[in-house]
Parts: sequence; structure tokens; C-alpha cells
Amino acid sequence: MNPAENNPNASDQMLEAMRHFSETYAKRTGTYFCVDPSVTAVVIEGLAKHKEDLGSPLCPCRHYEDKEAEVKAAFWNCPCVPMRERKECHCMLFLTTDNDFAGELQEISLEEIKNVRDGM
Repeated sequence: MNPAENNPNASDQMLEAMRHFSETYAKRTGTYFCVDPSVTAVVIEGLAKHKEDLGSPLCPCRHYEDKEAEVKAAFWNCPCVPMRERKECHCMLFLTTDNDFAGELQEISLEEIKNVRDGM
């Protein structure tokens, strides 16, 4: 078992890496974070935890019978195939402007993510 699996939270280093990835990807694709920043924070935390535990940012918003097999298949590794092909993000992390839940931001601070995580 990976020692990181014993810690329920992602490390600050991995959290920062996934935050940076998410901001860069949103800007590159012209998508926006959810109007509710807690949704963005929880998804980024989940991506970071999966990256730490599994070696890949597996979509945290789905149930998997075998996470390791899903990582190898790569379909749900963020950005997942539906996002890359059709800009459809099940997690509501990357939203197009026509989505009712799309906010106006493509950035979120590490502090905001940690505040949401610590408040859970």
C-alpha cells in the first residue's frame, strides 16, 4: 500500500500541482470553474489525492471498482476523454460559458482550496 493512502488529504505540493494544472487547462480551453468555489476546491483536492495515491489524476467524481485498472485505461484520467473531445466535465471543474453553473474565474488560490478541505 502507498503510504500516501494513509493520509486522507493530498500533500500541499500535489495540491499546488493540480491547482496549477487546473488553472492552465481552464485558460487553454476557454472554460471556467464552477460559480461555487467549494466545488472547484473539492475536485482539485480529489485529483491531487488520486495523483498522489495512483500516479494519475483520475476523475474523483466517479465510482470505480478498480481504480488502478481505470488509471491504466486512461479514459477517466483528467482531463478525461469526454472533456477533451466535447468539453463535458462531469465534475463541473471545467465549464463552458453556456453552462448555468459556470463562474467567471479560471483561478483559485491554494489557501481557498485548503480552507474548503479543512472545513469539511
